[in-house]
Amino acid sequence: MIEEVRRVAAMQDHTLRVKAAAELMGDLQAAVVETSRMRKESIAWLRDHGHSMADVAKLMGVSRARVAQLRNVGPPPERAFLGTEHVRVLVPMRAGEREYVALEDSSTGQKLLALAHQVQLEGDLGYIPTTGEIDLDHEDLIVVCGPKSSPVTAEALGRDPKLSFETLPDGRWALTERDSGTVHTSPSDDPDSPAPEDIAYLGRLPRPDGQGTFLLIAGIHAVGSLGVAHFLAENITDIYQEAGTKPFSMVIAADYEPGTKTILGSRALSGVLLHETA
Repeated sequence: MIEEVRRVAAMQDHTLRVKAAAELMGDLQAAVVETSRMRKESIAWLRDHGHSMADVAKLMGVSRARVAQLRNVGPPPERAFLGTEHVRVLVPMRAGEREYVALEDSSTGQKLLALAHQVQLEGDLGYIPTTGEIDLDHEDLIVVCGPKSSPVTAEALGRDPKLSFETLPDGRWALTERDSGTVHTSPSDDPDSPAPEDIAYLGRLPRPDGQGTFLLIAGIHAVGSLGVAHFLAENITDIYQEAGTKPFSMVIAADYEPGTKTILGSRALSGVLLHETA
């Protein structure tokens, strides 16, 4: 990073240097925030695994009093589950007389952005065209879109080693745990006794370029994705402790109020299914 500072300092054209300096300051500030998060996480881990404050102070080369101050400085560790700098949440456009965004999808996007702000991340909302074309090769990306709406997410889901998102012979969509064979269907689609409950996929999958991962949320119906946002808002710390930023997937269920589609409660139907990595 110091080499970048020196590179900018060597610029003789001030019209170029002022722009480069502004950009570099933004990068440096983002790096400081993320580094403070990592430091906070590591201090907590060391303390939880038997290291005394004196041990940690010695490792860091500071006083015990300084460690006590620093363990409360910085964003929460689980911030890394969503991203490191600026979260981009994508929700699908729906085809109709005029293209539109379903209320549930809009609410999901807003709830995810609120969660990002809660863990000290900036974010913005973007829209997936009705063609379903998505560029997944971006940092800090959360995609809210199922295989019915996008061939891109369908392809990504097809590579999930733990869960499959597919249609049953009767036409219903289902999430199937590959190892156990457990099939999860939406209670709202039950042909005999439909109930105001939906299920959804939550996972972290590799980007096509192999340079990172992205988060994918895909409800059987749009309200299922809103249920995932509700679940994350209440359980992000626990999920991060289990999965960190490694690829994983899981099945989430949510109960909702039929008229307003307000989420009344959410829960995990599967464990956090970690993907095996080479």
